[in-house]
Amino acid sequence: MDVTYRIEQKRKISGPFPGPKSQELNARRQKAVAAGVASTLPVYAADVDGGIIVDVDGNQLIDLGSGIAVTSVGASNPAVAQAVAEQAARFTHTCFMVAPYENYIELAEKLASITPGNFDKRAVFFNSGAEAVENAIKVARVATRRQAVVAFDHAYHGRTNLTMGLTAKAAPYKRGFGPLAPEIYRMPMSYPFREENPNISGKEAAERAILAMEKQIGGDQIAAIIIEPIQGEGGFIVPATGFLSRINEWAKENGVVFIADEVQAGFARAGAWFASTVEGIEPDLVTVAKGIAGGMPLSGLVGRAELLDSVHGGGLGGTYGGNPVAVAAALESIKFMEEQDLAGRALEIQEQFFARFKAVAKDVAAIGDVRGRGAMVAIEFVKPGGIEPDAELTKKIAAECLEQGVLILTCGTYGNVVRLLPPLVIGDELLADGFDVLESAIRKLG
Repeated sequence: MDVTYRIEQKRKISGPFPGPKSQELNARRQKAVAAGVASTLPVYAADVDGGIIVDVDGNQLIDLGSGIAVTSVGASNPAVAQAVAEQAARFTHTCFMVAPYENYIELAEKLASITPGNFDKRAVFFNSGAEAVENAIKVARVATRRQAVVAFDHAYHGRTNLTMGLTAKAAPYKRGFGPLAPEIYRMPMSYPFREENPNISGKEAAERAILAMEKQIGGDQIAAIIIEPIQGEGGFIVPATGFLSRINEWAKENGVVFIADEVQAGFARAGAWFASTVEGIEPDLVTVAKGIAGGMPLSGLVGRAELLDSVHGGGLGGTYGGNPVAVAAALESIKFMEEQDLAGRALEIQEQFFARFKAVAKDVAAIGDVRGRGAMVAIEFVKPGGIEPDAELTKKIAAECLEQGVLILTCGTYGNVVRLLPPLVIGDELLADGFDVLESAIRKLG
């Protein structure tokens, strides 16, 4: 990986934490920003480069979160920044629905070439992952003339009204915000660590879900099945081999649109362009966002031409969808991922993570599972002697890491999973330092 950095890639914490400037900003925030917006860090970013976040007081933190899997190419990638500046100097907006522009088409062509499936495709662009998901459901319902949509236990698909219904976890995502969208049905997921039968295969877990779909809904009533190939907020759950492929097969047999939500796992994050490809899945529709554009707000929906072209003119779109500046950032980000083989880099990160923390798990009874794929990896914490989730320990470990200058994120249906999403451009030395801090916290508190 040929990457240069503006900021020294070293962890540095000096003085009080949070520092005085961050404390001042926090006081201003409390008077100006809605309380419903929460932040992981108690400090405020001033500069970010590679795997380092510099706060307003000059502290340097190791970033193992990437803005929730967004800044895979770095938060200030020079090539992306240059593309943004050049496009902004020409024009920042016309609205593609009013005065279209070439780079929107270029990005649609690129996604058609790199997403799974050797068939004719179309694409449309939006602003957020939730928006892409909502439109995927719209397309599926128009194309099939059916209404029912199937999602899975532990799923996360967004915070808008429809996507809240698809999301499994109530708090903080759904509680108090009802009524939710109708005709959404939830099926059991393959969660290897928490299966009652530890020997159940992926195909058997799929048949369990298929039986429930056929009995509760009926295959001829289902418009779409939507699933994250690796579940994100639900706990970085990697379904057992065979689960996704059997669900996809059943969908094809029943005329059901199979939607792969690749918002978090896509764009090299999971060690491949898209996580669906690991089992050879060719989804009918793929939703993308997060890592696509180096931090610029952009999402997309790409898939079978006959599905996307079934929607009437004006049925898809949005004022800012496919903004030319964000699209320019996406094109440059994808080019950088290709040139630097960031999918390969994600696999290197996976290898280093597993080598370190599977060894730690042998010594620490509080570690229930070490899992993930690529640079989308996690540790699930339990109370020793069983699989009862230990959310309090998880919070303490995250807090201990933060005190030492390492940002990690938590997730999981039970709040007991530490997830790591480092920038794919992070160097080995800095990554090892971050792992050292995490290992020390686990051994100290676990």
